[in-house]
Formats: sequence, structure tokens, C-alpha cells
Amino acid sequence: MAGSNRNLLVLPGDGIGPEVMNEVRKVIAWMGKKRAVGFDIKEDVVGGSALDKHGVPLADATMKTALEADAVLFGSVGGPKWDNVEFDKKPERGLLRLRKEMDLFANLRPAKVFDALVDASALRPEIVKGLDIMIIRELTGGVYFGEPRGVTTLPNGEKEAVDTQRYKTSEIRRVCAVAFELARKRKNKVCSSEKANVMHTGVLWRQEATRLHEESYKDVELSHMYADALAMQLVRWPAQFDVIVTDNLFGDILSDEASMLTGSLGMLPSASLGAPDATGRRKALYEPIHGSAPDIAGKGLANPIAEALSFAMMLRYSFDLGTEADLVETSIENVLAQGYRTADLLGGKSEGVKKVGTQEMGDAIVKELDRLV
Repeated sequence: MAGSNRNLLVLPGDGIGPEVMNEVRKVIAWMGKKRAVGFDIKEDVVGGSALDKHGVPLADATMKTALEADAVLFGSVGGPKWDNVEFDKKPERGLLRLRKEMDLFANLRPAKVFDALVDASALRPEIVKGLDIMIIRELTGGVYFGEPRGVTTLPNGEKEAVDTQRYKTSEIRRVCAVAFELARKRKNKVCSSEKANVMHTGVLWRQEATRLHEESYKDVELSHMYADALAMQLVRWPAQFDVIVTDNLFGDILSDEASMLTGSLGMLPSASLGAPDATGRRKALYEPIHGSAPDIAGKGLANPIAEALSFAMMLRYSFDLGTEADLVETSIENVLAQGYRTADLLGGKSEGVKKVGTQEMGDAIVKELDRLV
């Protein structure tokens, strides 16, 4: 595939987004120079920076570019500067619009513990060593999008807020299918999670996951677990899981919990995928799961690894460049093994550790890529 055929939209966003994206640009440039993997890159604003420039968290022209791109590489959005803007203009609505209009219904969030970071986890090393799980979160349905929603004033003057949790058969089946397909390439186990004991959407979710399994994926091991029980099991014995599939709200919560098994939000990438088109191509957006971290923005302290691993996921899932993705992941693993740590990874340890900032970590990754090839 010629470089000119890979169209990439880069949206650094707010807070630490531009800083971590700068480091990934070094990796992108390295790919072009050393591996002849080139990209046609367009860059634009999103979130608070788009609000400042266009008065909306995502301009229509940016949305159009995103729909035409082969992949979108995203930074982060939000910050205290925009805390008081009206709800429909909050920076986060820019990301929600991208997900909705690109129909990115499956959010893949790996939680992998690198050997060098076993001590950074809040859990005992024997519980997390070698951990490698994947949480698949349904991303375009559920309570974050369901109507009716809003706040109304009742006749007696008090306020009432309503959010609606909705799921259709097709929405459940398509995200579960992604989970089963992915499990086949991993340890062949799927745990589907909901609250079928108290929610109608949970009852339907369990029925449809079971039905799809019976019809097409009997070779994959399927289990079910209530979301609250799963939250507990994730910290008790996370290695029992391989692929976890769940709805939008529970997926949001459980994937953040799983991320802390790894020791830092700054380590975790994510991929959001749409349905394959006639050519087999899926629309896709890749982003670190950490937020915009306004408290450290502009200080050169942010960990760029999650953004770099998001780029690796992009190489793997959007461009079928598994070898190049492995190179990025191996270089990061090696840099960590050499003792390089950004502030979020220190965990009180100073022995044998090289404390570095955002740029130094990015440079170390590129230097290690050079060494690997």
C-alpha cells in the first residue's frame, strides 16, 4: 500500500493531547523513513480547542474529514476552562459526535501488564504478572445516547433528571460478534457482562449474546457475569478473563478499573471500530484512555506511551501492519525494561529507574526502534 493511500486524521485536542501526540509524530516519521510506511496526514482541532476556534466542539468540516479518513488518531479533550459551557457544547461532545457519526460501536480496551511495571500495579505482583485482557465496550448505544434524556422542572418546583438505557438486538449482536472474533485470536474465552438481575436491557443482552454464541461461535467459551460481580473479580483474580464484552456504561467503568491493574492510565490505548464496509474496511478511531490531565498539561510530564500504543493498534487493525505494530510495542516494552519512567509510573520507586519527561520518553522509544531494526 503506497503511503499516499493511507489517510490519517490527527486530532490532538486539549490538555496533554498535543504533547503526547508530538511524541507519536516521531514514531510516525520513523515508520515513513525506516519502514516505508507512509501516511497522508491531515490535522485539525477538536474539543475545547475547536470550541475556541469555531464555537462548537467539532466543526462539520472536521467531521467530514474524519468520515473520509482511513483512521483517526485522537488525543484528549476537556479542561476546567470549558467547565461552564452549556451541555451541548462541552468539549466531550466532540468525541461523542465522532463516535456516533462514524458509527464506532465497538471500543477495544486492552489491559496488559508489562513485566517491568508489575510493581506499579496497586495489586500484588503474583495477581497481575503477565495479565493480558481485552474489554470490549459497546460505544454508540445505551444510557449515554438513549432518549428521552434531560432535566425538567416538576409542578412542585423540584427538578427531575432522566437518562434512558436502550439496546436493540442488532446493537448487542454486532458488538458480541466482535468479541467472539477477537477471542478466537486470543485465548478463546468471552465473558459477557450486564445486570440481567435488575435491568431489562441486561436480560435482552444475555439472551442475544447466548443466541449468537449458539448460532455462530460454539467453539468459543462463553460465560456471563453481573457487572458488579465482575468489578469485584477484576481486582480479586483478573487472570481468569480473556475478552470481556459489555454495554456502554459498564464498559466505561470496568475498563477504567482494569486500567489501574496496569499501574497507570498513561499506559492504556484504545481502538473504536465501526462495521466493515463492502471492501472490508472499518471506520476507526484510536485514542489513549487517559483524559486531558489539565493539572499537568504544558509541563512536559505526561506519559506518551498510551498514545504510542494507540498508534500501534491503528497499524494492526486499520492497516494490517502487524509486524510494525509489534515493533512499536516491543520498543516500549524494552524502554520500560531499561528503567525509563514518566512520573505516573514511578510508584515510589527510585532504584534503577530513569525518571524522564514526555519528550525524553518519546525519544527513547524511537531510539529503541532504531536498535530493533
